[in-house]
Amino acid sequence: MQAQAARKDDAHYTYADYAQWGDEVRYELIDGVAYMLAAPSMAHQEVSAALSALLWNFLKDKPCKVFTAPFDVRLNAAGRDDTVVQPDIAVICDRSKLDDKGCHGAPDLIAEILSPSSSGCDKLLKFNRYLQAGVREYWIVDPNDKTVVAYVLKNGEYTARAYGASDTAPVHVLEGCEIHLRDVFGEEAEAET
Repeated sequence: MQAQAARKDDAHYTYADYAQWGDEVRYELIDGVAYMLAAPSMAHQEVSAALSALLWNFLKDKPCKVFTAPFDVRLNAAGRDDTVVQPDIAVICDRSKLDDKGCHGAPDLIAEILSPSSSGCDKLLKFNRYLQAGVREYWIVDPNDKTVVAYVLKNGEYTARAYGASDTAPVHVLEGCEIHLRDVFGEEAEAET
C-alpha cells in the first residue's frame, strides 16, 4: 500500500494564503488542497542532484534555466491560483514566466523523483495537473527501480516511454539533450541491469 501525502486540513487555499505560511513546514497546493511535503531521502537527493547537474551543464549558456525544489510553480496563476507545486526539477525556457518567487504557468519540463510519501500524488494528482497546465514533458523518476518514465505532450495527451538505468533518454523539449541514466542512477545501477 502506498502512503499518501498528508493534508494540512480540509480548507480551500489559494496562493495568497500559501504565501503567508512560514517556512517551518513545506506545502504544495493542488486544487486548493494543501499537502505537506516530507523531507527527501538520501537516494532521492542523489538522483535529484545528478539529474539537475546534467541538465544545468547542457543548458549552460542557453536561454532555458533549470530549477530544483524548493521552487514554486503556480500552474494556474492566471486563473484560480490555487495550485502551487514544488517539483523536484523544473526547466523553464520562457523567461517571462519567471520572477523572484518562482514560475507562473507551465514549465517546459518537470521531473518528479518518487518517494514513498509522494508516489501516488506524483503519478496521479500531479500527472493530471501537469497535463491540464500544458507541461510539455513530465518525467517520473524512480530511484528504487532505477527507471524513468518520460511523458511527452502531443495533441493534448501524454505519450509515455520507459527507460532503464542503462538507457539513454532523450529530453524532447531540449533539442540535442540526451541523459545517460547511468549518470543519474550511478555506475552500480548499470551493473545491476
